[in-house]
Amino acid sequence: MASSIIVRMAQCTAPVRGHRTASAEADCPLCGGGGRYSGYSSYGYSSPSYSSSGNSGVRSSGSSGSARPRWSPASSFVSYTPAEVRALTPFRETIEKQAPLPEGRDYFLCHAWDDRAGSAKELYDLLQSRGVSVWFSERDISLGAPFLREIDKGLAKSKAGIVLVTPALLLRLKGESISDKELSVLLAREQLVPVVHGTTYEALREISPMLASRNGLNTEENTMAVVAAKLAELVATVPV
Repeated sequence: MASSIIVRMAQCTAPVRGHRTASAEADCPLCGGGGRYSGYSSYGYSSPSYSSSGNSGVRSSGSSGSARPRWSPASSFVSYTPAEVRALTPFRETIEKQAPLPEGRDYFLCHAWDDRAGSAKELYDLLQSRGVSVWFSERDISLGAPFLREIDKGLAKSKAGIVLVTPALLLRLKGESISDKELSVLLAREQLVPVVHGTTYEALREISPMLASRNGLNTEENTMAVVAAKLAELVATVPV
């Protein structure tokens, strides 16, 4: 029995390459087949807990390589991997339990200052076009307003957070920055979806192991438009 476990551990690529994206998990000779060795929970690679409903919030989409989470409408064009459904299900369950926030926003968008006119604005615009309300410093802090206080208000009235992880953000997190303060608050709330863009989870793990332990979405596997669609469905009203 012990030798069998050792062999299985040797086959798994989690400690070296991680399982933060669907392709990384699929490439693993052990976990790509749907199994996962529970002993890796100490590395932060264990699967998120599922709903007690018995189906983990998943509806079959007719393909072994894709799945439909229960919160995604049947008419949706978005395709999810099983790994993404597992990662997002606990987040969705928490959203459903939240009480409505007066004048609240769906998301607080945490980003590097350098990305404010580029990838951060792109993601913001895509979410807005889907009817998702987003607190975005470039739109919500007026000229002359106390910067930190406005950020504090934005964090307080947002259901959840998105962290746009880019090379610029990684540089900012190496030192003291506004992004670092925002991230500290969002990590404490445990309502956070990382969106990795133009970098990797491995690079993020070197700077912030805590953030890298959170499952999220990656533009290496999805376009920014598809990422926005998945984020929009994640906070939408439960389909009837």
